[in-house]
Amino acid sequence: MQHINCFFCKHFYITYEQRYPYGCRIIGFKSARMPSVDVFINSDIECGLFEQKEIKHEHEH
Repeated sequence: MQHINCFFCKHFYITYEQRYPYGCRIIGFKSARMPSVDVFINSDIECGLFEQKEIKHEHEH
């Protein structure tokens, strides 16, 4: 089963903490795994707070 990919969510961030390198700003926690995996493990449903982050493309010259 594939879970939501937090790397594409605007609430996801890298904490730079060795034990808990991934975080979710909207839920307010840090994790050793992708936050969406922890949400699924603890609730048995996919994260309902995922919001696609805006991808900025470099301008062509």
